[in-house]
Amino acid sequence: MTAHRVRWPPSRWSLRARVTGVAIAVVGCLLIVGVIAFYQAIRRTVYEQLNDRGQQAVAELVDLEESSNPRGAGALHDEVQGFSMLQIVDDTGRVLASSRSLAHSAAITTERPDGDGGLAVTVSVPGVANDIYVVGRRVHDKDGWRTVYAGSPMTEFKQAKGFFLGTLVLGIALILALLGWAVWRAVRRALRPVRVMSAELTAITGGEGERRVTVPDSGDEVAELAESVNVTLRRLEGVVERHRAFVADASHELRSPLTGLRAQLEVALEHPRDEDWPTVARAALADADRLQRIVTDLLMLAKLDAGVQVEREPVDLGELARDEGRRRTRRVPVHVDAEEGVMVVGARAHLIRLLTNLLDNAERHAETGVWITVGRSGGEAVLEVADDGSGIPAEDRELVFKRFHRLAESRKRDTGGSGLGLPISRDIAAAHGGSLVAEPSERGACLVLRLPLLP
Repeated sequence: MTAHRVRWPPSRWSLRARVTGVAIAVVGCLLIVGVIAFYQAIRRTVYEQLNDRGQQAVAELVDLEESSNPRGAGALHDEVQGFSMLQIVDDTGRVLASSRSLAHSAAITTERPDGDGGLAVTVSVPGVANDIYVVGRRVHDKDGWRTVYAGSPMTEFKQAKGFFLGTLVLGIALILALLGWAVWRAVRRALRPVRVMSAELTAITGGEGERRVTVPDSGDEVAELAESVNVTLRRLEGVVERHRAFVADASHELRSPLTGLRAQLEVALEHPRDEDWPTVARAALADADRLQRIVTDLLMLAKLDAGVQVEREPVDLGELARDEGRRRTRRVPVHVDAEEGVMVVGARAHLIRLLTNLLDNAERHAETGVWITVGRSGGEAVLEVADDGSGIPAEDRELVFKRFHRLAESRKRDTGGSGLGLPISRDIAAAHGGSLVAEPSERGACLVLRLPLLP
């Protein structure tokens, strides 16, 4: 199975620089949007206040117009509600009355309120540096329609606006600078364990295979990564150790029959006329059979170690035991006592191989018979294979599952064995989520297989 690689475009920026840049960009955008919204809110508030005061000023001018009908420059108050630019204009645009600040000036604006409605605009007046906020209202007297204007220069607002915007820009720049520094330091500190792990992995790759990476005590994702790396390293170390042991044992086991086969053929070829060639061929065939069994077992172990997935199906373990018990004639009788319907999920070929190995091992050591028992225990299917041979010493009950390891008793009874039958059987059981152990028995050996029952 190949690892899925996600290809990202290459970047000249380090991770720390990228994270810092993204944080500054995001926060900067949020600050700008917030400042714009804040400025608009303040601006709206200022204009609402100006409009309220302007309406009050216009109301006073309307009352004055209706009560005294003022005429001429200076006929109006110098200031009403903070509005110092006051005018009364007829429909032809002629100024009828004004405050002293607009003496001899034309109409402050040519815009007129609609009907009896009000007017609120910002205009520019020649000779005045700042814009003027103007509020107006139409009024009717005995001489016709008049428009009353009240204007106020927005000097303070313009000055406050410049100061406000300058302060905000400076504040944003300072905040972003502090944010960038903080994120840079935080990311650098967060990545420090990763740099340490990288250096330690480099050392491990260089030959220090027994080392492990340091797990920080932060309890965060980096610590979880370090734990995962250590688990991976332990598994890799176990795989490497098993591989080395496997190669050493396999080379030893393969060397013996090959050496014997070569020696037999060399001796026969030295005196070809004096040799019994059928006998030589039978001996060579026996060595070839042993080599074939060893190679077959090695391939099975390699597949199990690699975790090669095979098709699985429901299997009746009791029926399987009965079939294998009577499939071929053995040296001693095989007695089967199996419950009905003990179902497991597994690869039938692998389970047959497991049971055959157990039966072959039991037959090799049995004196008068082999007994197979299949039943249930809790949520597990239990299969026992027992014989009445010499049994397995307590101290050797785990050694029999070691690859290429054969007890002295086993070597005496079968010189052609490979020592892989029980290890393969245990690996098959483990691949099916079960276990295979040698348990104490009153007489002979008792190997017990446990597999999860079919739900």
